[in-house]
Amino acid sequence: MYITDGIVEQHIHGAFGYDFMNCSVDDICLVSEMLLENGVTAFFPTVMTDSLEKIKERIEVIKEAKNKQQVKSAQIVGIHLEGPFINPEKAGIHEKKYIIPLKIDLFKELEDEIIKIVTLAPELDNEMSFIKYLKSKNIKISAGHSVAAVLSNINQVTHLYNAMGNFTHRGNSTVVSALINDDIYTEIIADSMHVSDDVLKITFKQKPLNKILLISDALPLAHSQNKEQIFAGQKIYNRNGKLVNSEGVFAGSSMLLCDIIKNLADKNILKIEDAIFAASSNQLNYHKLKSNIKIYWNNLHKIEKIEFI
Repeated sequence: MYITDGIVEQHIHGAFGYDFMNCSVDDICLVSEMLLENGVTAFFPTVMTDSLEKIKERIEVIKEAKNKQQVKSAQIVGIHLEGPFINPEKAGIHEKKYIIPLKIDLFKELEDEIIKIVTLAPELDNEMSFIKYLKSKNIKISAGHSVAAVLSNINQVTHLYNAMGNFTHRGNSTVVSALINDDIYTEIIADSMHVSDDVLKITFKQKPLNKILLISDALPLAHSQNKEQIFAGQKIYNRNGKLVNSEGVFAGSSMLLCDIIKNLADKNILKIEDAIFAASSNQLNYHKLKSNIKIYWNNLHKIEKIEFI
């Protein structure tokens, strides 16, 4: 049996049927309690590309939920703002009509100290003024939904391989730059659907383990009995665990990080202790957090017990 610190979910859009873009303060508090039951000690509710008015409203709701949370729940660390400062070429399921330029004045309309991570397309920030401004506010910069060929002045990349310039053996790309730069942290959805098992193995061989950030990118359909649900302005379907829109485009994961850890260990893609490290201790160190729980993992790679400390 392994005893570890709690898990950190730094990229999660909802779960248990609740969507962080639509649910109430009490709903978010309920989700945080259920996340704790799944080993999560801290999380970053992720806000999607939408109108500035909608994003501002969501920021206020999440702030209120953070202030209302019970002690025995996964604590809201801050918001991960995924868009609207992204590249339309790699929008994925993000609604293109809401994508806006990387302008400081536009960000100031949203600015709040609860925003801790911003996913953006760095290639659209020609003078790096937008990125420099965010860094001056101690916000972590994540390159995502991007076709940037060379990455610099960023902290991490958003869901490696997905919605970015793909691997090429004749030139630079977002993926290549992320893989060769050991200063860059890499989010990765290791559910064996967003990224194949063999590519996961390549990634874990190439990147230092302490630069891997396992994420779930979980949607409201994760750990829900619903088979379909509106998300990002469109209907998302659960197709045998794959969450896709009507065109088959991936929308996010049906797994939480505890499920992803088990998936990696069961398939011998990563040792159980390494998978836990990339979802727990590594992220706690990255965000300078402390865990308020201890997780007991059994030899089936499942959570046996959670102890509040």
